[in-house]
Amino acid sequence: MSSPKLAAVSSRITMKSLQVAQATDPESQPERTDQVSDKSIVIPNKHVTIADSIKSEHSRFVAPRIPTDFSIQVQETTYNVHKYPIISKCGYIGRLEVQPLISNSGNVLKLDNFPGGSETFETILKFCYGLPIDFNSDNVAALRCASEFLEMTEELEDGNLISKTEAFLTFVVLSSWKDTVTVLKSCENLSPWVENIQIVRRCCDSIALKASKNKHTSEDATSNQESWWFNDVATLRIDHFMRIISAIKAKGIKPETIGKCIMQYAKRWLPGMYEELEGLRGYGHEKSNLQFTIFGRKKQESAAHSKEQTTIIESLVSIIPTQQEAVPCKFLLQMLKMAMMYSVSPALISDLEKRVGMVLEDAEVNDLLIPRYQNRDQGKMVNMPNSPEDCTMQDIDVVQRIFEYFLMHEKQQMQLQQKSGKLNRLMDNYLAEVATDPNLSITKFQVLAELLPEYTRSFDDGLYRAIDTYLKTHPSLTDHDRRRLCKIMNCEKLSLDACIHAAQNDRLPLRTIVQ
Repeated sequence: MSSPKLAAVSSRITMKSLQVAQATDPESQPERTDQVSDKSIVIPNKHVTIADSIKSEHSRFVAPRIPTDFSIQVQETTYNVHKYPIISKCGYIGRLEVQPLISNSGNVLKLDNFPGGSETFETILKFCYGLPIDFNSDNVAALRCASEFLEMTEELEDGNLISKTEAFLTFVVLSSWKDTVTVLKSCENLSPWVENIQIVRRCCDSIALKASKNKHTSEDATSNQESWWFNDVATLRIDHFMRIISAIKAKGIKPETIGKCIMQYAKRWLPGMYEELEGLRGYGHEKSNLQFTIFGRKKQESAAHSKEQTTIIESLVSIIPTQQEAVPCKFLLQMLKMAMMYSVSPALISDLEKRVGMVLEDAEVNDLLIPRYQNRDQGKMVNMPNSPEDCTMQDIDVVQRIFEYFLMHEKQQMQLQQKSGKLNRLMDNYLAEVATDPNLSITKFQVLAELLPEYTRSFDDGLYRAIDTYLKTHPSLTDHDRRRLCKIMNCEKLSLDACIHAAQNDRLPLRTIVQ
């Protein structure tokens, strides 16, 4: 039907509403066409648009005052509409060789992978028929992508949908923090369109710009002034979060502020980081129960959830600022535990170990109690009884590497002596904890105890306590092994109280008691 002919019909159409009813033959069952749904769209007199709309379970069509001549399917819904209002605004459809609609089951144009699905397409139809539509932060991204898909350009009509959605994005959405965050969330199901037309980039840049406005706050500024944006950004998908953090870094925000935001994100998306595993410090007859506590939770997770957690861990580690003050040692160790639980790449685990080693003086012994997790690639537990050293409940090797990285770093910085007191206490307390593991070999215990140079120790009381705990847990040690173990400590560096205790300790070899 030509445009003048349509216009002539327009003047004769009174105001109607969009009525939803069962899609059957209107002549055979007229009572069905009068059934009105709970949604009604008022049609202005001057528009040649929908007089009535009839809907079946998976189809909708414009009831004839003007017969429909075109059928479009989006997802599971089929729309029977008029060709002219559609092709006059949608270049993509206009370029196709559209077959006339023969029947309800006739030729149908299928729009696969349509951005926003059927809900967005219905809004597009309203726009094509001249009905007013409302733009908001929830629908504008989908409408912008859909208009790009359909090629609704200015060449076809001034004020077409691409230009209208672009104007709304530029002048309304990007000027508002809340709307920008909402639009960015709505982009999560609109890939790759939102990337191709730069909606994600523009939203991320806008958020980064607004978040960085307070970067020059004074030292006595409240934490709320620096962290007001954390909660909103922490709700975003990990790839969008990373883009925002990268943009914020480039704007010079303090590493500590970025670190706090990353910690907030991890708290929201990695709840396992903050779950305390009961019994980590007990190695008695309930050891097998503890194994199931640690590993059973992971077996219940779906593969998709596990992959998502792995992606989040790897992404967060990659964007942690390199400055030592960016995040506390405790957070790095929590991330290390999660990385090992989800078997992320060895290179990432090694990077975390090195970073922990650089700030190890701030660690607490509880943070170093890292369980031996299940090997996800092989689908079996690492701590199955292959050898005694492989059966320890704690991952001793990880802690050993962390201390070795610390020594390498501090020797380069010439600061080992300054931090030796804290590190010796940390090592002694750790040894006392793992000494209660009946599967910890004397060789592994000795290697750990001798990691820190003897000259850095002022007192050996903590080391003596750890050795005594090991002897108590391993009563079947030979005299040779007992002497070998006691050679680790320097009896001359024991306090008077420790000497008195040692002199009465029948677990020690005689030579040590005499000394």
